[in-house]
Amino acid sequence: MKPLSITAFLLSIIVFRMEKKQRSLLVELLILLLQAGAIVLILINFVLIPCVVEGSSMYPNLEAGDFGYSFILTKNLGLKRFDVVVIKTSDSSSKLIVKRVIGLPNETVEYIDNCLYINGEYIEEPFLVDAYTSDFTEKLGSDEYFCMGDNRAVSRDSRFYGPFESKMIRSSHLFIIYPFNRIGFR
Repeated sequence: MKPLSITAFLLSIIVFRMEKKQRSLLVELLILLLQAGAIVLILINFVLIPCVVEGSSMYPNLEAGDFGYSFILTKNLGLKRFDVVVIKTSDSSSKLIVKRVIGLPNETVEYIDNCLYINGEYIEEPFLVDAYTSDFTEKLGSDEYFCMGDNRAVSRDSRFYGPFESKMIRSSHLFIIYPFNRIGFR
């Protein structure tokens, strides 16, 4: 073999191997992207829900534009009174709304003179600031939750939609990550 043909032969082997490495790099990148996508789908469907607060129905505790994650797993461990939850409404838009659990299954929720009563017992709402709630009474079924916004004057909540069934409540315990000065659980 002539030196030029040996050089050409060696270069062709190097190029062939490079193409193989580049090909394997492309395959590895594709696998990595598929794995990342699978992890995101698992997280969003089984662990947490990304959430942006819209409107002022939870003001002053949550503000329009607050962004965070709400946890599906904590909802599955059981809801408590005053938990902040993300609800999928039953109306045609099927949008997600953020509200606070006020009444639990099989309870009677009453507001009389701007005071909350559960099964006739007064319950303090320390998170409210000068909120006005008109009088009403609601008896909940065995799988119903009464949820309200903290800004009662403007909130479209269980007073508008009616009680929410457990399956409509997607997650609980909202953790705000933006804006940075509001980071924390709500």
